[in-house]
Amino acid sequence: MDGQSGDARFLISDLCSYLERYLPIEQVKEVYRAYLFGAEAHEGQSRLSGEPYIYHPVAVARILAGMRMDHQCLMAAILHDVIEDTETAKEQLATEFSPEIAELVDGVSKLTQIKFRSRAEAQAENFRKMMLAMTKDIRVIMIKLADRLHNMRTLGVMAPNKARRIARETLDIYAPIANRLGINSIRHELEELGMAAHWPWRYNILRSALRKRRGNRKEVVSNIEEVLRGRLQQEGFDGEIYGREKHVYSIYRKMLEKKLPLSELADVYAFRIIVDSVDTCYRVLGVVHNLYRPVPGRFKDYIAIPKANGYQSLHTVLFGPHGLPIEIQIRTREMHRVAEEGIAAHWQYKTTGGALTPDTAAEWLRNLLEVQKDSGNSMEFLEHVKVDLFPDEVYVFTPRGQIFVLPKGATVIDFAYAIHSDVGNRCVAARIDRRLAPLRSQLRNGQTVEIITNPNSRPNPAWLDFVVTGKARATIRSFLKRLEQQEAIELGRRLLERELDALGASLEQITQDDTDRVLAEIGLDNFDHLLEQVGLGNRMAKLVARLLIASEDQPSAEGAAAGSLTIKGTEGMVVSFAKCCGPIPGDPVVAIFSPGRGLVVHHHDCPNLGDFRRQGQSWLDVQWAEEIDGEFSTTIRIDAGNQRGMLATIASLIAEEGSNIEDVRSEERDGLSTSLRFVVSVRGRKHLAHIIRRLKKVPFVMRINRVIG
Repeated sequence: MDGQSGDARFLISDLCSYLERYLPIEQVKEVYRAYLFGAEAHEGQSRLSGEPYIYHPVAVARILAGMRMDHQCLMAAILHDVIEDTETAKEQLATEFSPEIAELVDGVSKLTQIKFRSRAEAQAENFRKMMLAMTKDIRVIMIKLADRLHNMRTLGVMAPNKARRIARETLDIYAPIANRLGINSIRHELEELGMAAHWPWRYNILRSALRKRRGNRKEVVSNIEEVLRGRLQQEGFDGEIYGREKHVYSIYRKMLEKKLPLSELADVYAFRIIVDSVDTCYRVLGVVHNLYRPVPGRFKDYIAIPKANGYQSLHTVLFGPHGLPIEIQIRTREMHRVAEEGIAAHWQYKTTGGALTPDTAAEWLRNLLEVQKDSGNSMEFLEHVKVDLFPDEVYVFTPRGQIFVLPKGATVIDFAYAIHSDVGNRCVAARIDRRLAPLRSQLRNGQTVEIITNPNSRPNPAWLDFVVTGKARATIRSFLKRLEQQEAIELGRRLLERELDALGASLEQITQDDTDRVLAEIGLDNFDHLLEQVGLGNRMAKLVARLLIASEDQPSAEGAAAGSLTIKGTEGMVVSFAKCCGPIPGDPVVAIFSPGRGLVVHHHDCPNLGDFRRQGQSWLDVQWAEEIDGEFSTTIRIDAGNQRGMLATIASLIAEEGSNIEDVRSEERDGLSTSLRFVVSVRGRKHLAHIIRRLKKVPFVMRINRVIG
């Protein structure tokens, strides 16, 4: 060990002295042993600042020691880079220390042995690995947050573009995770450092303006503090009172949200009162409400209903002297510790050594596992988790009084998925405060929501347009992917049967050897995957059929034409109907293969078919089934004389004929007449003809025709 390592020894001795305040001496010795191992593993490595690399892991452990984390977490913090940056293997750590420490270090380590197509993909996959490790042991994310905090404190040595990228990632992911776990002490510092590195000019201008502003209000803050302290003493309460400064980043966010310059933001004077018990919190609330008049609608009781991250406090806003708004938070000492340290304040151990987490964090971790299961890839997983990291909470109740905490803007569907994935998948209706409400209704604090389900129901793709929680979005997408896959396989089977029939064969006659030969030729794993590719239009059924019978002693049927494919209208997402011409049952129709979408059915006279007619391989003759149950969209154009109540009369007649109006547009022609375009749902040509006949009898209707193309 050289002279530089001697300085590092001083740092570890400083850490060990601190640890002796709350850890047994045997455990402190284990932490020191981990340091010796880490210092040797990182021997010769330096940070960009030029200091020995071991400075960084010791600093990370010091941050965690400030939150009184256990000795195994501190050992893993000191060793957190040895797998990633040295020759040390995970198995070596398990042998030298314990499997638990090896798992913690591995959970924080990046996937360096895998090559990714892009930095974004690498970031997403490493994030997924870390989050899944966190669901097994929350200490993984504690180490990662401390690691990120020390890196942000020393970001100045980085190249500006790299520093901005790291700062952006910190603001997007790590600060919100710290917030989600209630660790405000780390979250606020990450936000401040992140803003200073990502928007240095904005940060410095805003900080300078705030310093001037605070200089002018010191006397006001001091006076209010004295008045509050005097009134509490007069009432016999012993509490700590101090003014609370708003952070630069939180003020910047408020300026963005309210679209206001700093000069127009209300100058809120913030104070925190810390007392000894919950009962005293409520009694002190009464005292401050008697001292200054409360602002209506600005009281929040986070003691009775804690935030999703476990935060508890009473919040109230008062009209202070000269009408100045005063924001006051009242909490116990234990609540204050939880507010600053979050999940770390709840740290306990079972006899087995496994970590216990508070219910709120445990629920979030369970949701993470469900989101991971339903996400198609790491990029999608990262997207879903990011959604859940900004929860301005809404508190709603089940009819039995169970509380659910959802992000602001959450809908009935989000609530249904929060209860259980099956409840969301089968949701058909809902009652909010005993009244029927649309599924897209946004929920408000205090509402009671009852979900009505149907075992035969399934998610609607349109739900993705308004759900806001990651769990709901991931579960819906996963269900629709599985559904589309099943429908594609079924359609592929029908298309292949049709082509084989034209060649004088059938699927039953195809041997397993021929199937295996074709799968090997085109590089697919199984026959269902091949059928799915055919159903989605990614492979032509005609070519696959000829490959399958290539070695069969079948009669040649080169000139045979395959019969028309029958369309029922219930094939789901792999058969869609072109919006340009709106084909309906009874119309002559053709279908076009669209790669990835399957079949798109057009009216035979659709003008958009011109390009496809020159591409025989994409063309498919189809016909309607005899029995069709469903509704189809088509467009009609009505020229009518301008008259009061014209639109209402036409809409009423269409509704009377059992048709739903999906869209309507109007265009005034010459001041005397208007051209109306209605997109209506019909059961077929007969139904449409009946509607048109009824509309022709209306006196002011001059002309009516169906629009194709």
